Amino acid sequence: MSRANEHKNLPWVEKYRPNSLDDLISHTEIINTIQKFIKQDRLPHLLFYGPPGTGKTSTILAVAKQLYAPKEFNSMVLELNASDDRGIGIVRGSILNFASTRTIFKSGFKLVILDEADAMTNDAQNALRRVIEKFTENTRFCFICNYLSKIIPALQSRCTRFRFGPLDNQQIVPRLEFVVREENVDMTEDGKKALITLAKGDMRRVINILQSTSMAHEKVTEENVYLCTGHPLRTDIENIVNWMLNEDFTAAFNHINQLKTLKGLALLDILLEVHTYVHRIEFPQKVRIYLLDKMSDIEYRLAAGTSEKLQLGSLVAAFQSAREMVAA
Repeated sequence: MSRANEHKNLPWVEKYRPNSLDDLISHTEIINTIQKFIKQDRLPHLLFYGPPGTGKTSTILAVAKQLYAPKEFNSMVLELNASDDRGIGIVRGSILNFASTRTIFKSGFKLVILDEADAMTNDAQNALRRVIEKFTENTRFCFICNYLSKIIPALQSRCTRFRFGPLDNQQIVPRLEFVVREENVDMTEDGKKALITLAKGDMRRVINILQSTSMAHEKVTEENVYLCTGHPLRTDIENIVNWMLNEDFTAAFNHINQLKTLKGLALLDILLEVHTYVHRIEFPQKVRIYLLDKMSDIEYRLAAGTSEKLQLGSLVAAFQSAREMVAA
């Protein structure tokens, strides 16, 4: 079976996951440092942290593929994700057993990858401290997490930390264009910009949105990308702000409500886009501070699960008050 047919049904995120450190598109300094560690055979315990979709898991998997031949991969690498049970029992059981057994015929060390390590309980993290120290001779640990603050200081101090920041556009575009060419996707320039805007530095999100849009529509355009993700279009946001600032309360409320129903938009998405748009309007400082304060309250209330209709009224009311403040 050819490799192309073998990966035919895979999601594009997995199909185009980098297989070696040279394939990785970002964080050159981190990758060069890790390459040096491998060349000198002095790989420390690692801690990768940063937002999702920035290449943390891909990096450590590429390191593991570089260190071990395909035949010995399964016997030398233990990968545990947040979906696996990783309480104190697993640390004392599977992880301890794997770390304590020596490799008789193979030189080098084993590798334990703990993905989503910030979901581990404090007890499990505390139990790992001793395991790490005791078996450093034949095992290396790599922790991957989104929030560094959820990893106990005792584990942080035993690892070399690397922060994976959000990817910038120059890093995302070449990989995006490569996937588009490989999959023969018809993508417009505004569609590409929309993908990059919505992804906010998350490569996984770019490819996922690209795949779902190309499956739902023949062409990947700005409108189709926004339709597919349920995000409000820029023109919709302009209309919403225009209604709130220039029409009376009832008309503005009804227009926005109709638009929400027609396009199936969530008020939270509208609010986040309006927040960005407000920074581009020439408001007096006092009015802008008032609006941002009101919008932050509405976002908090929406997160707590309140009624969207009431909060929409509150949003329109905030803009109407701001209009009066400007007029005064």
